[in-house]
Amino acid sequence: MNTKRKPKHFPSGYWLVASRSQRGVTVLLVVGFMGIFMLILGTITSFAMQQAKYGRALYDREQALHSAEAGLEYYRWFLAHNPNNLTNGTGLPGPYAYLVNDPEGGNLGSASISVSGATQCSQIQWIDITSVGKSNLNPSFPRTLFARYMRPSVGAYSYLLNSNVWAGADRNITGPYFSNGGIRMDGTNNSDVSSAVATWSCDSSFGCSPTQTKNGVWGAGTGSALWSYPIASIDFAAIAANFTTLKGYAQNNGGRFFDTPSGSTSQRGYHIIFKSDGTFDVYRVTSTTATASYSSQYGWTSAEYSIIATQVFVGNYSIPSSCSLVYIQDRVWVEGVVSGKVTVIAADTVHSGVVPDAYLSGNITYATNDGNAGLTVIAEGSVLIPLNSPDTMEIHGIFVAQSGHYGRNFYTSNSAYSPYTVPSAYNSYVLRTQLTTNGSVVSNARTGTSWSSGGATISGYQSRVDAYDELQATAPPPFTPSASTDYRFVIWREQ
Repeated sequence: MNTKRKPKHFPSGYWLVASRSQRGVTVLLVVGFMGIFMLILGTITSFAMQQAKYGRALYDREQALHSAEAGLEYYRWFLAHNPNNLTNGTGLPGPYAYLVNDPEGGNLGSASISVSGATQCSQIQWIDITSVGKSNLNPSFPRTLFARYMRPSVGAYSYLLNSNVWAGADRNITGPYFSNGGIRMDGTNNSDVSSAVATWSCDSSFGCSPTQTKNGVWGAGTGSALWSYPIASIDFAAIAANFTTLKGYAQNNGGRFFDTPSGSTSQRGYHIIFKSDGTFDVYRVTSTTATASYSSQYGWTSAEYSIIATQVFVGNYSIPSSCSLVYIQDRVWVEGVVSGKVTVIAADTVHSGVVPDAYLSGNITYATNDGNAGLTVIAEGSVLIPLNSPDTMEIHGIFVAQSGHYGRNFYTSNSAYSPYTVPSAYNSYVLRTQLTTNGSVVSNARTGTSWSSGGATISGYQSRVDAYDELQATAPPPFTPSASTDYRFVIWREQ
């Protein structure tokens, strides 16, 4: 008799072959996979939510930036209608609230505006504006913008000229180079070179024989990709210093004023030696040594009185921090180490026909090179480097020849130029080695610190390196002339 139990038959037609333990494993696997799936789903969902949150934060930050920028633009508009008003018209200290509205979307955010002015001799030099913007949707992500509002300074240029000019092959120029006249550029330029004229007449004094019509900028220089012409001219009359006004500031607003000394015009003046402790020594020049010279502006003269023969000590003076202006109503010789920012004026508003020059008689450097020191020299006439200048000379500053020219005139010991030779004691000074200028040159007439013949330098500096001082471009010494009559943001950055 067969006693085997037949397997139970299910109506579905399938035989159950899994044990209970196998069924448990299957359940666990299903639960495990569901857990993993839920974990992955949760991770993806969390990531998506975080990305959405991050996206909203980015949007809020952008809205905050736009609000901060709107605050700057608002105050620029306000200053255009209310010059030098630092209180938003309230007469009260800031910050000042400004709501940013969209005509279609309502309020977008707000800006908190703080305003301060840099003042010298009770006159505002520039205005700093800080705007903190916040989004109306989420103010937790503020953005802060800073801007400086002023007329652009001539310190933004390496050279700013009002006449034709020839930059020789020995020149290495860093910083914008501009002339209202034509430019022959044979040197190396690392920045823009721009002329206000499309063409000009190049004669023998610029190396063209016979006279030729040349492009606004031309020459053998390698930086022609940075040459441009014609561009808008710069009105030298509009940016000229007002010496009567500056004299009043020096006399009445806390500056230093030195009146015309006794003696003949050619024998007198003041000698200023800056010191690293923030003071300067003043000497009264009592006699000078004459030498013959030639300049492109005035031609030959048998008596250029630029060498100090005798002088008398006047005193040591501090540079007034609230009015860092030194006004010399006569000629001035300048050298030394400048600490702090100061402007020296050589002008005469009293004696008719007297147009003083400024002489860079020695090295001029800064006590620090972090932008806290700076010098501007403005001459009613010319800014000149005299015959007895250092062989290797370094000058830092912004040098402005308002009606004359900047440069080192032509000197010679060659008897072929008789009677226009220098005193024999100064023969060795005719030819100098290197001139390094860190700053800006502004000249009404043609400049020149090197003179050549037949391709060789025969007078002046054989090598010249020029670089503008970017730190002085946006924070120049007081009353440094502007390159434009229009105000603008010369600094714009996020803090």
